[in-house]
Amino acid sequence: MTSLDWVVGARGLLGSAVARRLAALDAPVFSGPRIRWSTPDAEDDIRLGIAQLVAQAGDDSWRVFWCAGVGVTGSSAESLRTEVSRFETLLAAITALPEAVRARGLVFVASSAGAMFAGAHGAPFDETSTPAPLGDYGHAKLAIEDAARGFSATSGVRCLVGRIANLYGPGQSLSKPQGLISHLCRAYVNRTPLSVYVPLDTLRDYIFVDDCAALIVDACQRLAESEPGYHVKILASGRSVSVGALLGEFRRVVSRRPEIVMGSSAVSSLQSRDLRMRSTLWPELDHRAMTNLSDGIARTLQDVRATVVRGR
Repeated sequence: MTSLDWVVGARGLLGSAVARRLAALDAPVFSGPRIRWSTPDAEDDIRLGIAQLVAQAGDDSWRVFWCAGVGVTGSSAESLRTEVSRFETLLAAITALPEAVRARGLVFVASSAGAMFAGAHGAPFDETSTPAPLGDYGHAKLAIEDAARGFSATSGVRCLVGRIANLYGPGQSLSKPQGLISHLCRAYVNRTPLSVYVPLDTLRDYIFVDDCAALIVDACQRLAESEPGYHVKILASGRSVSVGALLGEFRRVVSRRPEIVMGSSAVSSLQSRDLRMRSTLWPELDHRAMTNLSDGIARTLQDVRATVVRGR
């Protein structure tokens, strides 16, 4: 059965990659209304989008890929509450649909593995690990996951939460204080030092954005073929790299040692030193070729260089 897809947040790093993946598969994509995120009208736009989506889908199935959100570790509690509220608006709009329409739907929700396990111990973490968020950002992500779980139980809509490891790649916003690889690239292009606020033995799983998008689309297809319900899947490369090893790989790609200044920050206390990940849900989906770190760095560097040049 044909599915009409709406990628909410299609201009961001993850959303744009999901949209590209769907286009590559010739999947019908709903453009949706322009959501005025910076205003209270955003909630009306979200409700309108759901109404238009299901109207255009007709008797076909429909899917929403929720890739929206600009919050990061250190964002204000107020801005994070707004993000949670807008997601809840989406769920309420879907819940209000007739049962037969809901039965044809599926919702994917992008979450953060790092936020969920910031205070946890016992890595590697998988879908059975108990979340231990720290700070407002982590608790906002947990609130979104809890809302999705309750929504799926009451509405009957299939729902998949993707707990994403360290996402990187072309298109990452350089204005946000996250994304070590992108900021390394910018510092290299600008020939400026970069402050690093975590120990060099900090372990992270870096997943290239296009690999993550492909995994999301395949996981949603897998869910569409199964019984309705709520599922959580870790979306990671399965390869953990220390910050020190990452710096060494970056040096190998650019043939120059990156200029690093070790610093301290209150935000760094909200991040675990060991965030190794593995997925036990539908593990067959993870058996695929992934972009290696050196190629990913090179592609990100090319994009960052073009972005910096355009801004000059």
